[in-house]
Amino acid sequence: MRYNGFDLNGKVAVIVGGTSGIGQTIGRGLAEAGADVIPTGRRVEMVEAAAREIEGLGQRSLRICSDVLDRASLQDLLNNVVAEFGKVDILVNAAGRTKRTSFLEVEENEWNDIVNTNLTGAYRVSQVFGRHMVERKYGRIINIASLGSFVGLYEVAAYGASKSGLASLTRTLAIEWARYGVCVNAIMPGVFRTALNEKLLDGTPRGQEFLMRTPMKRFGKVEELVGSAIFLASEAASFVTGTILQVDGGFLASGVNQ
Repeated sequence: MRYNGFDLNGKVAVIVGGTSGIGQTIGRGLAEAGADVIPTGRRVEMVEAAAREIEGLGQRSLRICSDVLDRASLQDLLNNVVAEFGKVDILVNAAGRTKRTSFLEVEENEWNDIVNTNLTGAYRVSQVFGRHMVERKYGRIINIASLGSFVGLYEVAAYGASKSGLASLTRTLAIEWARYGVCVNAIMPGVFRTALNEKLLDGTPRGQEFLMRTPMKRFGKVEELVGSAIFLASEAASFVTGTILQVDGGFLASGVNQ
C-alpha cells in the first residue's frame, strides 16, 4: 500500500485571510490536495472569486465574509461551515497587515490597528475555532509567522512585535491543546513579494538588502509555501506541534554568504 499521509481528501479547511496573497495560494494548494476549502475575508467580491476558484478545482466551498476584528463574524463563519460540512479540520490564520513607519512617528492608532489584526485577530480566530477542535479532539492550526518573529526589521516595529507575539501564541496553544489532538504550528515565510509588501521591496535598498541576506538570491514564490502547508495540515504531521517551519531561502541560516 502506498503511503498517503499527505492526502487531504475528506478534510475541511478554513482560510482566514484566504482571498489574496499567501492565504489564497495556500487555500488553492489544500484544495488540490483534496480538501474542501472555505476562503474568507472582509470583501464580498474577493470571497466570491476565491470560493469560485476552489470549486473550479472540484472541491466544495462556501461564500462567507468575516473580519478578524469582529468575533461575532468569526463565530458566524464557524457556525455556517459546521452546518454545511459538519466540522472544521484545518484552520489557516493568514490575515495580516503592515506599514513602514519610523518608531518615533508610530501613532497609537496605527500600532493598535496592526497588532489587533496580526496578533489579537489570531487570538480571536484561534479561540473561536480552537474550541470546536478541542471538543472534537482533532485539529490542525497553521499560523503565518514572519522573519519579524525572529529578527528585527527596520521601521516596522508594530508588525515585528505582533509577529513575535504570534510565534509565542503558536507555541503556547501547541502545549495547551496537544492532549486534545490539536496540532498548532506556523509557517515562517522569508521574503515573498506580495501585495502587502511590494512597495517596500520593488527597486528599493531594502529589497536589495533582503536579496543580499538570502543565500538563494531571490524572493520566494508564494506557491513555494504550499508544500509546507499541506504537510502541516496532514496526517504526515500528526506528531508535529509547536513548530515554526522556515521557508526562507536560507535567510535565518545566513551569516557570511560569500
